[in-house]
Amino acid sequence: MIWQKRPDVAARTARRSSTRRTRRAKLKKNARRPALTKAQRDAAILDRLRRAYAGAEIALDFDDTFQLLVAVILSAQCTDVRVNMVTPALFARYPSAEAMAATEPEDLEPYIKTCGLFTTKSKNLVAASRMIIERFGGKVPHTMEELLELPGVGRKTANVVLAVGFSQDAIAVDTHVFRVANRTGLTRARTPAQSERQLMKVVPKKWWARAHQWLIHHGREVCHARKPACATCVLVDLCPSAKRFLTLSNGS
Repeated sequence: MIWQKRPDVAARTARRSSTRRTRRAKLKKNARRPALTKAQRDAAILDRLRRAYAGAEIALDFDDTFQLLVAVILSAQCTDVRVNMVTPALFARYPSAEAMAATEPEDLEPYIKTCGLFTTKSKNLVAASRMIIERFGGKVPHTMEELLELPGVGRKTANVVLAVGFSQDAIAVDTHVFRVANRTGLTRARTPAQSERQLMKVVPKKWWARAHQWLIHHGREVCHARKPACATCVLVDLCPSAKRFLTLSNGS
């Protein structure tokens, strides 16, 4: 008896094979074209990301700027999905800076224990809440310099709060942004700080806040850390890393 694939499986396999052939054909076709300058390629990459992730938004759930700050602090070395699982109960008990400032770190721990680094995060959240009350009149500050004074807040957290909470032009560099920016050649950075500075030069200022979301979503959905889906990527003919990953994929 000759084994045959089920029709639905065979159809999906055929579609994937067709997509891979199309992407590889595009790579070969573009290899014959005159090389783009870096500025041209960067602009093309950003334009495609803009169109692919036009509706991309922050994945964290929050009701105000303080809750946004708390959620972003909790997201360090933790997924947004996990953060969204713990914040409803946390915010029901401690909805404001006033409420969180009036408690002790050990009281927060049971609420955020599954987020990782919960002891440090609890201390930082209470200390940051107290500083917001004592130094900033109960309101989350809206400048980079002031945000960085808050315990537990680094440049990534501050930039997210500025971009999302205050609609300011800011680029936050997390692991997804750092990886995608380097792989696509938008940056050649060794640290998140270098990546942020380089992206600020490459990305038009009006796109800074949105580009952060494009890069994050592309990293989560396509440009995975271990095995990027280059064969189905909208940047395959522009990305300098695509050929290498496609070769590795074919050899595996």
